[in-house]
Amino acid sequence: MKRAAIYARVSTLHQDEGMQIADLRELAKRHKWEIVTEYIDRGVSGKKESRAELNKLMKDAKRKKFDVVMVWKFDRFARSMKHLVTALEEFRVLGIDFVSHQEAVDTATPMGTAMFGMIAVMAQFERELIRERVMAGLENAKRKGIQLGRRETRFDVNEAIQMRREGKSWREISKKLGISKTVVYRRLTGGM
Repeated sequence: MKRAAIYARVSTLHQDEGMQIADLRELAKRHKWEIVTEYIDRGVSGKKESRAELNKLMKDAKRKKFDVVMVWKFDRFARSMKHLVTALEEFRVLGIDFVSHQEAVDTATPMGTAMFGMIAVMAQFERELIRERVMAGLENAKRKGIQLGRRETRFDVNEAIQMRREGKSWREISKKLGISKTVVYRRLTGGM
């Protein structure tokens, strides 16, 4: 009998946890899987990097505490296609299957494996699109004369040199000029 782990994420604005969990429990029952643990992140955005229960699930996966991870829907599990592909690849390496109820994906089946391949291709496509958009945006800004990056910090270098000759510390100079000690030091020593 396969040991199953359920993962659910419930934000305050979206569907309730009961529906996700009930559907996944029913799916496990149909497959005759034993649910060994449930990981539920409540009131957490999908975009948030830190989801305690998801992090715990990933650690437990490495400890081989279950054989299959069940989620209600991809977007309840992963922040992005890239995140999904990374997690699915990690599960694959660990010999853990992944099931998404709403998308009807089960990586234990040939069709599920094919879907995983398509998801990986789409994630790569998404990365390339983002890269192209960023490059186009930077090029457009450059054409319009918009300065990219941090603005250059301007200060009277001669005044700083004079203060240094008078024995003032880097900290004293930076405080007097109202800029960081690092900027003063780099500018006066020719450092980057």
